[in-house]
Parts: sequence; C-alpha cells; structure tokens
Amino acid sequence: MKVIFLKDVKGKGKKGEVKNVADGYAQNFLIKQGLAVEANSTNVSTLEGQKKKQEKVAAEELAEAKKLKETIEKITVELSAKAGEGGRLFGSITSKQIAEELQKKHNIKIDKRKIELEDAIRALGYTKVPVKLHTEVQATLNVHVKEVN
Repeated sequence: MKVIFLKDVKGKGKKGEVKNVADGYAQNFLIKQGLAVEANSTNVSTLEGQKKKQEKVAAEELAEAKKLKETIEKITVELSAKAGEGGRLFGSITSKQIAEELQKKHNIKIDKRKIELEDAIRALGYTKVPVKLHTEVQATLNVHVKEVN
C-alpha cells in the first residue's frame, strides 16, 4: 500500500515522502497513529500544494535575507568601552552587545547566535563580524569600538 508520511518514522520514511509499505503495517500502525495517510489522488495533490507553498515561503525568506544583507553591510555599529594601554579593552565586546546595539540604533533585530563572532572583541578599532542570515546568505557587519572618555 502506498502511503504519504505525515511525520518522520525512523527506518521507514521522512515527512512528505510517498512510499510503499506493507498493507497491515499501514492500516494497523501508520494510519491509526496518525503518522501517514493513504496515497490517493486527493492526498497526493494536497501534498503537492503544501510543497509549492513551502517553496514559495523559502524563496521569500531568501529574498528577505538578501535585502537585509545589503542593509547590514552599509551599517557600522559603534560601541564604547573602557580601554587601557595599547588599545586593549577592560573586558570585551560580545555578540549580545552587538545585537542589542543593532536593535537600539538601527532597529534591526538579529539573534545573537547568528552573529558568528569567533572570540569576543578585546581591542579598540574596526572589526568585521560575519552574520549568518540564512543558510545561503552571510553578511559582514562593521563594528567600531571606541574608547570611553
């Protein structure tokens, strides 16, 4: 019997897949548990409609990420910190501080986990920080750390 999986079933199939399984397994387990539905023409067309909708949403998210990349790469985030001799900071600038400053000054909300800062910024000056906006889109944010007077 052909079924469309509604959820991932370990060892059998992933959500959205159409597979041929034993009749008894399909009737007594998969369909009863709500893990799959029979692959008739109505259910197959519904599945195709859902896939098209998901592709459209994914394309919109990608376009939005590309637009945000252009905006981010034009911006320089300025942060102030106390520094000692040679431009070394007392403490450091973290991705959380960068995200908060972006939100406050430029009204761009980015999760701090998307800011891929390898190690906290510990020196004055300009730093280029990679920001992962989408699986395919990565922007570079300029961060300027100034000394507090």
